[in-house]
Amino acid sequence: MQMNDSQLIPAPQEKVWAALNDPEKLKQCIPGCQSLDMASPNEMTATVVLKVGPVKATFGGKVTLSDLDPPNSYRICGEGSGGIAGFAKGGAAVKLTPESADATRLTYEVDAQIGGKLAQLGGRLIDSTAKKLASQFFVSFSELVASSVE
Repeated sequence: MQMNDSQLIPAPQEKVWAALNDPEKLKQCIPGCQSLDMASPNEMTATVVLKVGPVKATFGGKVTLSDLDPPNSYRICGEGSGGIAGFAKGGAAVKLTPESADATRLTYEVDAQIGGKLAQLGGRLIDSTAKKLASQFFVSFSELVASSVE
């Protein structure tokens, strides 16, 4: 599955970058996130509960940040296992571009693979769920970052 989009965040680039690297802020924005902890400066561990169609699963996994170019871009790669529900793994290239002193464009390109019961649900359901989750994340993230701008 591939997905790409961009979002205008009403905050300066440095604030958006800081929030993208803050586990507490990310945890508040990721749908179903139960925990998100920094294991090292470039690695986080997470537990997320997701419902995709009739399948509900708790995913535990690891996320690694690479190709860091603060405060402009990074690559995020992760993989998680949901037991019998299956697995998910993939990555995203994230780029921040200042649009003005108070607004930043966040662009992302995602490439992900799934397996197990989740893969049997069908591409349309998976794609629509992924787009819905991404939309929920970015609405929450944009509101959180904008509200923390001084």
